[in-house]
Amino acid sequence: MSPAVKAARLLVRAYQLTLSGVLGGQCRFAPSCSQYALDALAKYGLWRGAAKSLRRVARCHPYHPGGYDPA
Repeated sequence: MSPAVKAARLLVRAYQLTLSGVLGGQCRFAPSCSQYALDALAKYGLWRGAAKSLRRVARCHPYHPGGYDPA
């Protein structure tokens, strides 16, 4: 895993440990969007993993049914 991927995963993990608890579990998907980001970064690398994560977060809204969507 490249240093850039490790840094990106560290940022997502920091979000999980701080803001996620404050904002509450509102993700419509399983796994959660932040866990999806960790998985996508590990599986696809920085650029493709980040792009897939951003698309996933963009779909996470009240008008999308959500559901199971693994990385």
